Amino acid sequence: MTAEAARADTWLNETLYPDWGQRFRIVRELARVRSPFQDIVIFESASHGRVMVLDGVIQITEADEFVYQEMLAHVPLIAHGAARSVLIIGAGDGGVLRRVLQHRSVTRAVMVEIDGDVIRLSQEFLPAIGGDAWRDPRAQVIVGDGIDYVKRAADASFDAIIVDSTDPIGVGEVLFTDEFYANCARILTARGLVVNQCGVPFMQADELRETSARRARFFPHVGAYVAAVPTYVGGFMTLGFAAKAAGLDAVPLGELRARAEAAGILGTTRYWTPQIQQGAFTLPPYIAAHLPR
Repeated sequence: MTAEAARADTWLNETLYPDWGQRFRIVRELARVRSPFQDIVIFESASHGRVMVLDGVIQITEADEFVYQEMLAHVPLIAHGAARSVLIIGAGDGGVLRRVLQHRSVTRAVMVEIDGDVIRLSQEFLPAIGGDAWRDPRAQVIVGDGIDYVKRAADASFDAIIVDSTDPIGVGEVLFTDEFYANCARILTARGLVVNQCGVPFMQADELRETSARRARFFPHVGAYVAAVPTYVGGFMTLGFAAKAAGLDAVPLGELRARAEAAGILGTTRYWTPQIQQGAFTLPPYIAAHLPR
């Protein structure tokens, strides 16, 4: 077998589910690191550009990262309408940080990522995802424990919290606890809100149901919205939404457009639009059934 043929037959099989999954043909492996927290692999794929894998699970691809990143960052900030101080937990690839800093109202974006190797490897091998966000003077990037950070942060010090974590296993598990959400509520301002990924409910219904119930203990307004991310297989990805103020998940279309224009993001996105934001909160019954009533 020639070297070219051998490379053509090299595949990565995702290990998220024991009985079903996806695979990528690897053109070349760029990095393989065992950090203190997880196994990290970055490779060039034949179909999706560069791909980051943590503990055998696809985290991000260059081809479709914009869907997840735009919806995780723009939805809460446009819903709030005047967020100045934003806390990002996880998101070591820098994509959420870049989208948050596109908003003109944001004067401070603190990113806390527990695994410094994720940041280092993303900067080296996935530079387009974070772009210039790493050097923006409004950004404070901390290699540290997000749980510890929210414990120590001052009351009412953030307008929005964005949690971009792995699933609630391994290193990401502590980001789905009562203590974590209680501290999130404490450090948010009166109109503050928190969003976090809640998995693909067709395959991970327990994740959405359990995390939504936990958030409801500390936030009066709890829901979710959806995004169609091709490499998060199994249908819609859900993003949990918990707010102190009512109505942030039901902003009228004209107001969404006006806020996006004021923020400077209108017309700059590839997935998010005011219409997408409005519609994303309209959930199929099979997903809505897992939210608190």
